[in-house]
Amino acid sequence: MEPRRPARGESSHLDGAGAGRAGDDWLVVTSATTVRVLAERLPGLPAGVRVAAVGEVTARAARAVGWTVDLVPDDHSAAGLVRALPADARLVLHPRSDLAAPTLVDGLRARGIDVSEVVAYRTVGTGDAPIPGDPAPDIVLVTSGSIAREVARRLTPLDPRTRIACIGPGTADEARAAGLPVDVVAAERSAEALLDAVVEALDPSTPEQEGHP
Repeated sequence: MEPRRPARGESSHLDGAGAGRAGDDWLVVTSATTVRVLAERLPGLPAGVRVAAVGEVTARAARAVGWTVDLVPDDHSAAGLVRALPADARLVLHPRSDLAAPTLVDGLRARGIDVSEVVAYRTVGTGDAPIPGDPAPDIVLVTSGSIAREVARRLTPLDPRTRIACIGPGTADEARAAGLPVDVVAAERSAEALLDAVVEALDPSTPEQEGHP
């Protein structure tokens, strides 16, 4: 799956949003891709806008483009961000993928926080042909619900030896909903945690082996 970004001159839901809206208290970003797309289209954030990132990976991407990140929830998930955002937030701008789940928006609105959501990018498939599975992979890394659905559509039936590793509990739930068996779930939503979980799954004795950190 690849993000499709609006071409120059093409109409986009981002046009007129964010930089042109005075009074936005928070910009809430839930992926590094969203940060990159916004940074390419906007010369900078409006004065006074605070930034909340769903996790450390997204926060690093935001800092890399020069943004100050004011909030990263302890629970790196949309639900964690809903709980962590201050109750006095007047308005939240949430640029998102067209496939994003409504967890964040619905949760904030349930708290009485005004949310303006815009589509920052669209996710398009790379084809319909089955993905070759010879030799069968030991691990398939699933980092989003859309990837889980593509794996279910193009990689199944899975070889019995193939394990599905998900980047966090939310993605694991979406993978199960897509009909995939979930064998590994990262402790937190980050690439580092996912890789650590995969290493442990492939060799459970490694983390506890004497002499290893």
